[in-house]
Amino acid sequence: MKKDIEKRTLLAAELLIRYNSTVRKVAKVLGVSKSTVHNDLTYRLNKINKWLYKQVRAILEKNKQERHIRGGEATKKKYSAKKEQLVSKNSGII
Repeated sequence: MKKDIEKRTLLAAELLIRYNSTVRKVAKVLGVSKSTVHNDLTYRLNKINKWLYKQVRAILEKNKQERHIRGGEATKKKYSAKKEQLVSKNSGII
């Protein structure tokens, strides 16, 4: 495996563990796609460092179990913002 890929994989694992982050956030910080980070953390890391892989796996499983909650919160926030815009827009009419 190339050294730059190995470095990126270890950095992604460190970021995920240290900040208890998501794949999406790690990808944004590293400037790569979510698919790349996911492949780094699920396939490559297992070959590089099994101990780190086990820690990352636990965080990824927790994130997977919580994703429906985060999705619901995002949808609620989206429609609350739309409702506030509509109310403020209509309050200028009266």
